[in-house]
Amino acid sequence: MLLPSVPLFVNMSPLAYLAALGLSLSISGCQPTNTDTRKTQDVRQSAAPLTQTKQVSTTGKPVVYQVFTRLYGNTNTTNKPWGTIADNGVGKFSDFTDTALQDIKSLGTTHVWYTGVPHHALINDYTNIGISNDDPDVVKGRAGSPYAVKDYYNVNPDLATNPANRLAEFEALIERTHANGMQVIIDIVPNHIARNYHSLSAPQGEPDFGANDDTSQVYSKHNNFYYVIGEDFTVPDAPNDYAPLGGDVHPLSDGKFAESPAKWTGNGSRLAKPDANDWYETVKINYGVKPDGSHDFPVLPLEYAHKTAAEHLAFWQAQTTDDIPDSWRKFERIAQYWLAKGVDGFRYDMAEMVPVEFWSYLNSHIKHTNPNAFILAEVYNPDLYRDYIHLGKMDYLYDKVDLYDNLKAIIQGKASTAVIATVQAKVSDIEQHMLHFLENHDEQRINTADFAGNAFNALPAMVISTTLSRSPTLLYFGQDVGEQGAQMAGFGQPTRTSIFDYVGVPAHQRWMNNGKFDGGQSTQDEKALRAYYQTLLNLSHSAPALTGEYLQLDTPQRKLNTQGYDDQVFAFSRYNAEQQLLIASNFSPTKSKAFTLALPKTLLDQWHIVENVTLIDLLTQQPYEHALIVDNNDHASVQIQLQPLQSVVLELTQKH
Repeated sequence: MLLPSVPLFVNMSPLAYLAALGLSLSISGCQPTNTDTRKTQDVRQSAAPLTQTKQVSTTGKPVVYQVFTRLYGNTNTTNKPWGTIADNGVGKFSDFTDTALQDIKSLGTTHVWYTGVPHHALINDYTNIGISNDDPDVVKGRAGSPYAVKDYYNVNPDLATNPANRLAEFEALIERTHANGMQVIIDIVPNHIARNYHSLSAPQGEPDFGANDDTSQVYSKHNNFYYVIGEDFTVPDAPNDYAPLGGDVHPLSDGKFAESPAKWTGNGSRLAKPDANDWYETVKINYGVKPDGSHDFPVLPLEYAHKTAAEHLAFWQAQTTDDIPDSWRKFERIAQYWLAKGVDGFRYDMAEMVPVEFWSYLNSHIKHTNPNAFILAEVYNPDLYRDYIHLGKMDYLYDKVDLYDNLKAIIQGKASTAVIATVQAKVSDIEQHMLHFLENHDEQRINTADFAGNAFNALPAMVISTTLSRSPTLLYFGQDVGEQGAQMAGFGQPTRTSIFDYVGVPAHQRWMNNGKFDGGQSTQDEKALRAYYQTLLNLSHSAPALTGEYLQLDTPQRKLNTQGYDDQVFAFSRYNAEQQLLIASNFSPTKSKAFTLALPKTLLDQWHIVENVTLIDLLTQQPYEHALIVDNNDHASVQIQLQPLQSVVLELTQKH
């Protein structure tokens, strides 16, 4: 990881860098491993010690730790492009020891999203336990896409120490996660499944997808797939620079895959020979949407946007069996199967490609079984947000198109911080449902030239993303130590850690330190960064005001032409009866900012402020150098001074 290549930070150590942000290095169970013997002061974080009571937290803002399960525990550093599991290694369920899980918990985590758990198509030989080999011509990468699920009633055999016992090993991981005070989320991918879907583990009497389809019809209500009648599937023409498995010889890699008649491809392509850019490794599920786009299922009345999950369930229970497409019932049974095993929630891939009525049906059934189930959906069209939340009964949606995209643009100097207030206002009625993140498995790593240039440049955005609303925060594994995702892994390309290949994750491996999870091989930069994330995310989960109200302070400052408050600064307030916060961030990597932050009288009245108030910065747990000054006209202001990339979370601490 590189420190900012600007004059202010030339020859500055990581500890001095963090000091410039108003912080110091503090990492549980970790001591610096280099020759720098300077003493460091502990940040008095709100994170509990690793010996804390193992109890699942149900209060405060959720913090979701997304871990790519296949990669997390892998200690192999070979990283050969297109490497086999023997070349490059693979992580296992057993790598999530109590030590590992407490390390995850130390980041304020309430929910662990284990990505890539359901058994998906991959290139490895498990025929000795009855699993059929997958065809490289319809598998992306060697380790396979986690979103081409082959068996919804079992888990990826790569992840098990004993593949024949893989389901029991995952069940044990669920139990360990719960014992360490966190809940479990896994993926469901309703829009598409692997072309070679075949369940070995389905309950008795549960047919495979497509087993009962009428394949003479392009569409039939209770068919699970759509068909290209009279044509066989043909493998797409590969780009000139691509060959399955990087060109390695494989008995099934012959440019052919038997499928007759051809099925529609996962992204909706109706061609028997899809394009190489299509989701050709998957087939699209039929939810009762006819080829012309019309619906073949009961329409949910609009007034159900204001009804409870129980009322939604009653609506669907009142329908006849023939009213409900077979695919709906299949996925409802899949969800119930995993709930019964202790899974606490689901993340839905490409949810907007599936009709909202199905989500009402599925989620109302889930909430009936577990009212506290955590339901997160990938939806990118802002025009659909409210339908999927209110009619589809989603708990949370990705806030990508507005908040994430704009924070990235601000970091890159392409947008003003003024846009933050604008995008927050757009979702003011649903802000608690919009999950915030700066990384996930689909997005570029922060610590790349294509995103932030280095991991520290994104810290102001991370503070805002974490504290702006009542919504959960998502942290992707390796983000907290500045992982770059720089490997040429095979199908996966640099700037994103590959989800298709067997590969190691270097910065995370250094922190993991062969299972000690103490940062014993980490650089000072990586340790400093992780200390910041620990402080911020524990604050996010524990600060009462962050479950309270939001007041944007940005526009008034700009209207007042406040000196020093410019397009690289953003300020707002979060508060409730228990706690009042003022939050300000400086996105500039080179310039300090100093300005007077004015507070409206309406806010003072709500807070019952009549005299000067001292402040404490919760990111450092140190008294702030300036007080909140109330003048004779009942106006209040505070002098804010921010170093480059510094943020402050100021709590009002004394009221007279």
